[in-house]
Amino acid sequence: MAKIILQTEVQAPIERVFDLARNIDLHKASASKTNEEAIAGKTSGLIELNETVTWRARHFGVYQKLTVKIVELDRPNMFKDIMLKGTFKSMSHTHIFEEKDDVTIMHDTFEFESPLGLLGKIANHLFLKRYMTTFLVTKNQVLKHVAESDSWDSFLG
Repeated sequence: MAKIILQTEVQAPIERVFDLARNIDLHKASASKTNEEAIAGKTSGLIELNETVTWRARHFGVYQKLTVKIVELDRPNMFKDIMLKGTFKSMSHTHIFEEKDDVTIMHDTFEFESPLGLLGKIANHLFLKRYMTTFLVTKNQVLKHVAESDSWDSFLG
């Protein structure tokens, strides 16, 4: 299983950062390079505990679907989503938030297992872990920009 651990500092209140991190519309905006669309389940606004969303996106030139469910949620401290259906053999993403002074620190732990046994492990090593890291860092940088500007209100208003 591959694991990606990220930490992003955001100069915004923890509640704002937490809600932006689970905002379907912001996720779509932050993943515009992959043409992500929420096509089933919760398709806009804030995703809540036990809700699902099915994403359709283009990765590696191929459109794929991924259905995730929020299985843990403790506002504004953490939430966890897991894959129910998709290309990965398994996937989970734990989001933890802490506030220090005027900074919110987002901790992401993204774990995934590729299908196809040994071929999947080789793909992880050669390119998939790097691809997913870049995807998550980009997503977090968009969230950081929105949270630190006045545009957060258009997503949470």
